[in-house]
Amino acid sequence: MSECACGGDKNKLIYCCSGASDVGEISDKVARKLSALCFGKMTCLAGIGASLSGFVESAKAIEENITIDGCSVACAKKSLEKIGAKVKSYILTDMGLTKGQTPPRDIIVEDIVSKIMGGKK
Repeated sequence: MSECACGGDKNKLIYCCSGASDVGEISDKVARKLSALCFGKMTCLAGIGASLSGFVESAKAIEENITIDGCSVACAKKSLEKIGAKVKSYILTDMGLTKGQTPPRDIIVEDIVSKIMGGKK
């Protein structure tokens, strides 16, 4: 994997399930924000699902895969587990959001980003 141009953590890949709900949209925004903050590098969950060798091998070789799922179905987490990759999972409904009732506002995204980063931003 190439080094993050911003000097961020090159040992973390970030995957999200964007789903089709409000919490899925928030998951996507959180992943993009974490990547922009150089917490890790966002990559393509569909590449894992499609069994594309480059994506699968990167996920298996990396020090930490971070998955961000909007709901308890946990598609991102399960996709990485299916290929035998190590996963650190965040599920937004477990973090207090309610599927179908949480508008994707910036303040919500910032709060989740802060929690994932351990209060560091």
